[in-house]
Amino acid sequence: MKIKLSDGQRFGLMRRTVRSWPFAGLAATSLALALAGCSGANVGGPPTPVPVGTAPTAQAAPGSGTTIGTGSVKVALILPLTAGGAAGNTATVLRNAAEMAVAEFQNPDITILVKDDGGTAAGAQAAAQAALQEGAELILGPLLAESVRGAAAVARPAGKPIMAYSTDTSVATRGVYLMSFTPQNTVDRIVQHAAQMGKRSYAAFVPDSAFGQVVQGAFQEAVSRSGGRVVAIEKFPLDPAGVTAAAARLSGIAGQIDAIFVPDPYDGAALRALSAANVDIRRVQVLGVGPWVGNRAAAQAAPSALYAAPDEAGFQNFAGRYRARFGQDPARIASLTYDSVSLVAALVRTQGTQRFSETVLTNSSGFNGVDGLFRFRADGSPQRGLAVIQAGGRVVSPAPRTFGGGS
Repeated sequence: MKIKLSDGQRFGLMRRTVRSWPFAGLAATSLALALAGCSGANVGGPPTPVPVGTAPTAQAAPGSGTTIGTGSVKVALILPLTAGGAAGNTATVLRNAAEMAVAEFQNPDITILVKDDGGTAAGAQAAAQAALQEGAELILGPLLAESVRGAAAVARPAGKPIMAYSTDTSVATRGVYLMSFTPQNTVDRIVQHAAQMGKRSYAAFVPDSAFGQVVQGAFQEAVSRSGGRVVAIEKFPLDPAGVTAAAARLSGIAGQIDAIFVPDPYDGAALRALSAANVDIRRVQVLGVGPWVGNRAAAQAAPSALYAAPDEAGFQNFAGRYRARFGQDPARIASLTYDSVSLVAALVRTQGTQRFSETVLTNSSGFNGVDGLFRFRADGSPQRGLAVIQAGGRVVSPAPRTFGGGS
């Protein structure tokens, strides 16, 4: 059985039978959603909570207290609209992306209640309380980890799920799902690819930072799962002299490794330092993650380096439409809000009263959006289908179109 609605965007739906239900939403980019638990789904188109207590009322903000859409099903969008700085600016872009998703989806039966959390846990708690009192069935956002904890303290006891935009996996839990790209996902993908290339002995050259600490742990776990071994790990400080000194400490093991993980190329300085330390980055495969995207200096220093990231074609399509509508470039994570709103609209259209149930949200086939394939694990963490890309931009291993069996 097939249901086809108007416009060009296709959402592939799979029930627990083997029938697929493609249905439409908007024109131009593909956000295809594959729903349900059959394996190999045909995807069309593209810790402790804070105490609840008595929370302060969230401040009104530009866009806060407003609504997007006029449908019968209410969901909340909680963002740090008054946080100022980068967080506030990003919040505005995410709100715009939500507006765009509603406009481009064909007649969505949703109303988004826009709430400001001010970038704080207390603000998010207050915003979530207000949204649930107004009838929200699900919460999109917050953006910041502490705000996610604040909102979850209200939403989880009420049985209302959250799709949050934080990259901090410590806030993920049952009923609190992360839409984001996590370091664990990208590291897993690039190490998996390296293992398929026959790489077994690894070193890591990581920045001495919070990011470096996270990716180092993910790297060690991924290598262990792949059956490889980590010969050495060296941390470098974020200053040129420190980078050079740290790289020199790896010179003694250069002949023992066939791949080196450099998550942050430090605009090529990390790579040049490794070369100066007699680590032959033409023989030793350099592996990277997100900071490599568009990094021309790194690409020039190690043109054969590989990194894991979403295929940019879908985002570039989305970004072009965003520019046409709002006259500016979107933040890179704007696609997360766009996809989450489109997903919610699709679930409302197809899943009836079970639309936001754990079974539907954690189906093993997952969903396919602007940035490709993704799904939510039962513990709230995300899994994404990522491409492996050479430093110059060539895709050497495309993102998967479907997930394997289980989650």
